[in-house]
Amino acid sequence: MLLSRHNASLLRSRVIVTPISATRALIDGRVFTHFAGNNYLGLAQAHDKHVPAAIVANQGSGAAALIAGQSPELDAAEHAIAAWKQSESAVILPSGYQANIAAVQTAAAVVEQSGRSPRFIFDKLIHASLIDAIRSTQARFRVYPHQDYAKLERLLAQTPEGTVNIVVAESVFSMDGDLADLAQLSRLKRDFGFVYILDEAHASGVFGPSGSGLAHQLGLHHDVDLGVVTLSKAVGVSGGAIYGSTDAINAVVNFGRAYIYTTAISPAHANVIQQAIEKVIRADDRRQRLWHNIGVLRELFAARLIKLGDQASPIIPVVLGDEAAAIEVSQRLRSSGLFVPVVRPPTVPAGTSRLRITLCSEHSEADLISLANAMKP
Repeated sequence: MLLSRHNASLLRSRVIVTPISATRALIDGRVFTHFAGNNYLGLAQAHDKHVPAAIVANQGSGAAALIAGQSPELDAAEHAIAAWKQSESAVILPSGYQANIAAVQTAAAVVEQSGRSPRFIFDKLIHASLIDAIRSTQARFRVYPHQDYAKLERLLAQTPEGTVNIVVAESVFSMDGDLADLAQLSRLKRDFGFVYILDEAHASGVFGPSGSGLAHQLGLHHDVDLGVVTLSKAVGVSGGAIYGSTDAINAVVNFGRAYIYTTAISPAHANVIQQAIEKVIRADDRRQRLWHNIGVLRELFAARLIKLGDQASPIIPVVLGDEAAAIEVSQRLRSSGLFVPVVRPPTVPAGTSRLRITLCSEHSEADLISLANAMKP
């Protein structure tokens, strides 16, 4: 099986990367300009590391929060996320993957508790963690083509009796960098009354006032029943959180198995998260630099006839189609001191292998010019 993947240029392997700064990393003894990851605001290297590593390593939470109790630090961090997201409550999990699973589990369980049947509906390109979560519930689901809201509307109009629809969306798609039409989703929710889960992983920190997300930027956040934020991207730490009304988060605490049966994060980790949220809120200068860089690189690519999508975000995919061709370009960039990862099937559909460029507020204009020049041999 692994040999067949190797022969098809699909075999994955891990690379040892030592961060030096927000935009530089040491790989195989050489310093590279780093255009990978999701450290959009450069905060992964900017947070206060005042908690000694030995204390972090030895200060665990002991058990799941519902067993051992919740630390004051974790409670404060959850309140900070809720305030940032202008919601009533929030709950933190060890990863964004687990947060998505818990949100989906909760929605399905609440519908089942009401005596009705849940049916999930989602865009075919939502994140794998959401798809895994939906499948794990064993509930019925329907998939609509990417950004095909007319198809979504037809599916909603054909709801079987005794069924509650749960629409699962993400605001910025992780591999294409395009934006969901949240206005359409809000309109359809008003028309059809579904449960609405929105993953703001790649929008949080980047879009909206204080980086609160794309739904906040559009004034549509009140339509969301369960929001999810990943703390390992623009926030620059690790973990994930679900936010929403007090009732919605109480439902997660009671029905979200990925939360109930997971050991809570340590007080030290929670303390770092709270500090990180405060930094993201104050990071308007970094957000401005990030959006400046996005505009500059898109202009540089356009001048070199490198085709991009119409919508701007920090995720800039260059679709090359063939797996071997994508690997060849990535290796050529690496020879120029530029680290740009290849994304291949099954992460993306067959025939759409690509370079996935992610920008940071701390990239210089010289970094962007070097990348654009290297893309065109």
